[in-house]
Amino acid sequence: MNLTGRTILITGGSAGIGLAFAKKFVDLGNQVIITGRNQAKLDAAKAVLPGIATIQADASKAGDIQRLAATIASDHPALDVLINNAGIFVYRNLSAPADDLTELTKEIDVNLAGPIRTISALVDILKANNGTIINVSSGLAFVPFQAAPVYSATKAALHAYTTVLRQQLAGKVEVVELMPPLVKTDMTAGFDGADDFGIVTTDVLVNATIAGLKAGHQEIRPGLANRLHWMSRIAPGFINGQLAKGAAEFIPEV
Repeated sequence: MNLTGRTILITGGSAGIGLAFAKKFVDLGNQVIITGRNQAKLDAAKAVLPGIATIQADASKAGDIQRLAATIASDHPALDVLINNAGIFVYRNLSAPADDLTELTKEIDVNLAGPIRTISALVDILKANNGTIINVSSGLAFVPFQAAPVYSATKAALHAYTTVLRQQLAGKVEVVELMPPLVKTDMTAGFDGADDFGIVTTDVLVNATIAGLKAGHQEIRPGLANRLHWMSRIAPGFINGQLAKGAAEFIPEV
């Protein structure tokens, strides 16, 4: 993948992994557009990176995605890279009924339906510009973290979807899957024992991703994510059991 002179849209780009990628791609000489739900966070990101464009949009809302696509077509017709990064992570105990059934599936709306809808809304412009799609899934696509069952399910589903997307868009749009391990961000703040799960900084993740993109990798699996990939093939029962032990203390009491 060519890493300079691109027009790049990063969903969920106002903080964490998304903002780290925005900074890197700006430094590499790209036009960067970020989205997010919170306008104040978008404004703060723009204060740090004045050259970026910001668009308020909620990845879980179809109407927001349609408006986002219209804005891109009007204001950024050269768009040739889409990074589906927006995501949420919730600890859940499935042994008791949920009080809010809408909230129960919020991770599906953001982590899975969001990328699927965004790609559909932007696929024509990406094809016209010989573009690239980067879907951010997780090492948990291979082995679920039992304390985050819905999150893990969304990442496994996104992995399957991305595999098919790559096949269907072959020769039209490059499709890459980034599968991070645990990353030190606000999302993981307070995650006790994170070092035991191979946590990495955003800088480590970004540098590993850039190296993978330069090498032309279709799946980029830094650190623990790569180990989970191979262990899920070699010893699936063992690695599932190990993650279950580690997850037990994070499952909420009911």
